[in-house]
Amino acid sequence: MTSQRRGHVIYRDRVSGYAAVLLAGGSARRMGGLDKPARPVGGRPMRDWVLTAVADADPRILVGPAAGVPAGVRVTREEPPGGGPVAATAAGLALLPVDATVVALLAADLPLLTRVAVGVLLHHLDVGVDGACFVDDTGRRQTLCGAWRVAALRDALDRLATERPLAGAPLRASLRGLLVREVPWRGDGPPPWFDCDTDEDVRRAEEWAR
Repeated sequence: MTSQRRGHVIYRDRVSGYAAVLLAGGSARRMGGLDKPARPVGGRPMRDWVLTAVADADPRILVGPAAGVPAGVRVTREEPPGGGPVAATAAGLALLPVDATVVALLAADLPLLTRVAVGVLLHHLDVGVDGACFVDDTGRRQTLCGAWRVAALRDALDRLATERPLAGAPLRASLRGLLVREVPWRGDGPPPWFDCDTDEDVRRAEEWAR
């Protein structure tokens, strides 16, 4: 299946459907502890840009504060609240239907993410790999801008839970042993994996979004 947007082809021939889990429960210490995904970029909350990029996902689940979340998006919280991305991932996966096979796992502060970029990730989720995520210009994995096999993620979290609590666990520990396809961004426009951790990041995203 393919679709067109801004002259790009979004390939989804290997994936017939997918869910999306957005992680929005971080403390945003470098922004004074505010609800970072609710901060606007280009006149819209960063969270809403990400939700638009996965508008065709079913279901769409946000792990974090519920205030202002658009209708039709399921909301949950990690245990304990603020317990980190691994605990938040587990909370999001717990709401997926039993027949879900693919999930886009995304930070909620990716205001430059597009449906084109999500389609690229889904296309690279080949048979034989557990996940596909973007890498930045230095080759660093952008794990929370990726598409994953649900069964592989659940198995990895189950293994980790036998070793330590999920709350506070580093994200790389939860993905240990998974086969990951690393995807450089070669499309037009700014990098979709760009997240906003500081006020300066928000200013840069504003400039790109114009």
